[in-house]
Amino acid sequence: MISINFFSSQSALADEGGVPFWMSGQYASMAAVPMATGWSLVAIPYVYSGKADKSKTFQHGTSLNAGVSTRESLILMQLGYVGEEKILGGQSYIGFGWGPGSNTTTASLSTTNPGTQFNRANTSNGSTDIYPLASLTWNQGNNNYKAYVTGDIPVGTYNRTSLASIGIGHAALDAGGGYTYLNSKTGLEFSGVLGATYNWMNSQTNYKNGIDSHLDWSVSQFLSQNWQVGIAGYGYYQLTADSGSGDKVGAFKSRIAAIGPQIGYLFNIGKNQAYINLRAYKEFWAQNRVEGYATIATISIPLGN
Repeated sequence: MISINFFSSQSALADEGGVPFWMSGQYASMAAVPMATGWSLVAIPYVYSGKADKSKTFQHGTSLNAGVSTRESLILMQLGYVGEEKILGGQSYIGFGWGPGSNTTTASLSTTNPGTQFNRANTSNGSTDIYPLASLTWNQGNNNYKAYVTGDIPVGTYNRTSLASIGIGHAALDAGGGYTYLNSKTGLEFSGVLGATYNWMNSQTNYKNGIDSHLDWSVSQFLSQNWQVGIAGYGYYQLTADSGSGDKVGAFKSRIAAIGPQIGYLFNIGKNQAYINLRAYKEFWAQNRVEGYATIATISIPLGN
């Protein structure tokens, strides 16, 4: 089996808009299973659509916005390397992620000092920030463990005067751990990855996100050596309040949860094993977040040594 190591992404509005650094749902099946040594490429096409009630006000940069809806599509890619030598008894991985994308965000009412605009819409086309990732994984029979650290280098497409951005406009650091139970005899698998994010100040807006927590999880059953079906979900909960001299909406602590089906397929490219996983999420339990639907396809391709 292989594991899916990936990175984080801005989704929907921007950091001040109630959307964190972490892209929920990026981890699913076999999240903590060690990978084959050598180079690999992971691609994740990601499509999201969500909206919030008109009674909820979101801040993005210089504007306050109500009746917000957003559509985003990204193709995130990560090139990484798994070392042959173990570190602390675990398998080491290091990678860097980036991707092109498009974001369209609308607001039924948008206020920017000194004016007000109705039915405002902005579209941003460009690229994400850069996401470095390092991890260690351990295997003990059916039990697999992961420790990781990742972050955000804010070089992507971001504009504080636009409703729509692809980068988040500030640096972030995220760390956590994961577990996968994988029984090769029965085909039962379940995984969970738990982590927390520290956000630095956005110097363009003087807005600072609070500390975020997140959980991605998966339960699946292999029907054969190749095919897998199951369910996946995620939860996000902001632990501390937003702050900064540019914060016009107060604490703005946010949360979201989601659940949906998944299907996976293992196949070989030469002597190396590749993997495709498709999952769809329906969000609920939203607070200070847009709420909607996400579709994520993970394609992991081994490139050899």
